[in-house]
Amino acid sequence: MIVTVTPNPSLDRTYRIDELRPGTLHRAGFVTVEASGKGVNVSRVLAALGVPTMAVVPVGGSEGRDLAAHLDSAGLCHRVVGVTGAARVNITVIEPGGRTTKINAPGAPLTAAEQRALVRRTGDAARSGATSWVAVCGSLPPDTDPDLVARLVEAAHAAGARAAVDTSGPALPAALSAGADLVKPNREELAELTGRDLGTVGAVVSAARDVASGGTIVLASIGAEGAVLVDGDACLWATPPPIGPVNTTGAGDTLLAGYLAAASEGGAGPEGRLAAAVALGTSACLVHGTAELPDLLLSPADVAVRRATGAGAASDSGNSIDHAAAGTAAEKTRRSS
Repeated sequence: MIVTVTPNPSLDRTYRIDELRPGTLHRAGFVTVEASGKGVNVSRVLAALGVPTMAVVPVGGSEGRDLAAHLDSAGLCHRVVGVTGAARVNITVIEPGGRTTKINAPGAPLTAAEQRALVRRTGDAARSGATSWVAVCGSLPPDTDPDLVARLVEAAHAAGARAAVDTSGPALPAALSAGADLVKPNREELAELTGRDLGTVGAVVSAARDVASGGTIVLASIGAEGAVLVDGDACLWATPPPIGPVNTTGAGDTLLAGYLAAASEGGAGPEGRLAAAVALGTSACLVHGTAELPDLLLSPADVAVRRATGAGAASDSGNSIDHAAAGTAAEKTRRSS
């Protein structure tokens, strides 16, 4: 099982319009409302793949009740921590061609007692089954000490699970200091962490290698350029096939879900795990919903994986992948509506 914890979950409202024109009236072609937040998104993708998962979320206010109701109606296994503050509501606006505008609310602060309850509930969830990973995902609520992420990493380890962290700001170095087994920054988050200009893939590779020098796996997402993985001696860059994106929101969450699914099955090496992750994350860009999957998934065989040098160049000789193992989690199911 893979447990996810989302300290700052949300209800996500997505609107599709013909063109975003600030200061004018728009009429949406369609509107969707989903339970979201990065950890919730990861669990939704894992569930769609048939991977056992449990989402741990703090919920409060009428928005929190709606969020929990959406989780119930989706049949997503979850545990809630009751809190006093209302869950946030985020807005996504999508235009033809996939251009996406997001407005994310800050969320409500968690009291010290609510933070302790979240850590305790996460540990309980991890001990409730054969948990391979605990994924701590998303931003922290306002005025929350980054130490909360460190305590969640420690709770995962105490339950015998590995800890993956996808967060930003001061919470990311806190996760590394706590011994997170994997971190998944995007280019901007990695640049902030290392204090570098990461305008090239080579610069991303070099930064990821430095972060991984302490033994943490680094999975860095770099948008249309794919993803970089540093795992021990393996330093890899994977590029997806060209696509016409519909909605890129949640693609990074889907990338992480694909990696954890492949890693939990244990049949694929670093190249295969990265190929499976990039194939799945790219597939998620082909549908309107956030972190949803199309009926027909891209294959890991469509992803080019190369050994990365960190100097802006890469070698094609690293493109030796067990695609059968890499694609097991991503291809064994068609997403049910």
